[in-house]
Amino acid sequence: MAYTINDACISCGVCEPTCPVEAISEGDAQFVIDADLCIDCGACAPSCPVEAIEE
Repeated sequence: MAYTINDACISCGVCEPTCPVEAISEGDAQFVIDADLCIDCGACAPSCPVEAIEE
């Protein structure tokens, strides 16, 4: 199961460079995680200042 970014995302972009497989990108309204690329490592979750990244 891939990590996801919920509606609490403030589009700060802090999480994007933490992903080792570049699965995080800027979407229309907020950042998104590509489930096909996500390897469930969890490296992104601690970086989010609003805890918008969920497993």
